[in-house]
Amino acid sequence: MNDLNDLGKYIRNVPDFPVKGIQFKDITTLLKDPFALHELSEILVETYKNHGITKVVGIESRGFMLGSILAYKLHAGFVPIRKPGKLPAETLEATYRKEYGFDRIQIHKDALQEDDVVLIHDDLLATGGTGGAACHLIRQTGVKKIYMNYIIELEELNGRSELPEDIEISSLLKFAR
Repeated sequence: MNDLNDLGKYIRNVPDFPVKGIQFKDITTLLKDPFALHELSEILVETYKNHGITKVVGIESRGFMLGSILAYKLHAGFVPIRKPGKLPAETLEATYRKEYGFDRIQIHKDALQEDDVVLIHDDLLATGGTGGAACHLIRQTGVKKIYMNYIIELEELNGRSELPEDIEISSLLKFAR
């Protein structure tokens, strides 16, 4: 496998999931292939290895899958952002709008410190609601720097417009919808 186009072949489209009208981009078909998973991991590590990342924040739930691999390979800690009621200690919370409704996410209040350089990782940038909420939560902790990474970006939905302009955002695979 030599380029990102090869990785795009592993993404499965699931029509009308989780609601009618949504064309779900399923990364489990990419993750189950050992060669594709390895290549994807190596591309992400290469992208961020010189950024001084101290914590990788994975957004529930697909952000956990590669987020923990990235943290391990970057010699960083891993911090989950989860749906309400899943974290046992005191949390910060944000509500956000997504393509088909509203949702909330939380992070432990003590998960990040002022000297942290954070990489937020998730599988998909669609409307930008989840990523924007994650940035809001992380900024409340006063970290030094934030980067964002997505495996897939649905460019037609213009999710980048909902994300802070001062954060470097990268997505590996871009689809119309």
